[in-house]
Amino acid sequence: MELINIDLSINQPVLEQINHFINGDLKKLHNEQTLKFNNHLGKGTIRNIIFEWGIALIDYDVLFKTNVKFNYNLSSSNPIEFIFVSEGNLSYASEKKGDNQELLELQRYQNIILSNLPKSQNIFSFPAGQVVKLNVIQVFANDNSEKSGNSLDKLQNSLRSILDGKETNLPYKYLGNYNLKLAEIIETLNNEENEGIVRFLNIEGQINLILALQILEHKSFENKLSLPNSISKEDLLKTKLVSDDINQNLQKSYTIAELAKKYNFSAKKMQLGFKLLYNQSVNEYIRLKKLDLAQELIKNTDLSISEIVYRIGYKSRSYFSKIFFEKYNILPVKYKELIKEGLIASEKE
Repeated sequence: MELINIDLSINQPVLEQINHFINGDLKKLHNEQTLKFNNHLGKGTIRNIIFEWGIALIDYDVLFKTNVKFNYNLSSSNPIEFIFVSEGNLSYASEKKGDNQELLELQRYQNIILSNLPKSQNIFSFPAGQVVKLNVIQVFANDNSEKSGNSLDKLQNSLRSILDGKETNLPYKYLGNYNLKLAEIIETLNNEENEGIVRFLNIEGQINLILALQILEHKSFENKLSLPNSISKEDLLKTKLVSDDINQNLQKSYTIAELAKKYNFSAKKMQLGFKLLYNQSVNEYIRLKKLDLAQELIKNTDLSISEIVYRIGYKSRSYFSKIFFEKYNILPVKYKELIKEGLIASEKE
């Protein structure tokens, strides 16, 4: 375990403090610092951009060889942090001297908003051997209040009280719905290639858009509404039930409408759930699972191709041959011949 301590109460840039432990290549251009490393700890990039109006961005694109903890020691002025994980997973703990840590799992695509007590600690734990892409937008109350027309002008009471310095709601932890639209915008932010003022304005615009969507999703969650591109944890659990049903009944020819009705699930939310969990549409998932089963049956049973087509719930042998070839680049009949000739290993005795 590698522990990286960052003290936000001292006048030293965050990435300079991180680089004291990582020993990478730190570069600065105007208000943007970038730390790149490839060494015994792992490899990746950490970026920090500070805006004059009370917003800061820290993003991580890292792959560590060992478990790494980033321990942020907060000052008397603590920010609200709008967090989004676009790849991998990591854990978070908030700690104040004398209190026990509460470990939270920060999951991919989830809308997360955190704010801790002043003079406490934010601990982000990155697992070994896993690519993690994490974006953290920090909003500092005093500085942000000076900019009119910003994304935070119409915050809900729960977030506004934090910005106003009230500690009654602290530590604040919001683990909301899952949103693919946010993932697309953050990918655009992370891939910004322009230079100079164009780069700065593009990044500022993307950050405002991300903040607006995260705040809107938070407001919708509190009002028990759902945004078009977001999905709740309950709907993700339904998605898992649907996929389990598909895997246990590959001989059936389910339609999306039938599955949606069976699980009291809108077809649109089901498709979104499959995209989030499996990066596939429902029909793609069903087709690939049927093909995986067909391949196993060809390799390890004496069933004919026609029998296998029936066994996986298809009626057309020609359609099955077509999609089998698309995935494996060989026709099923030829695949079976190669197994008989011993050119492809089989588990049959």
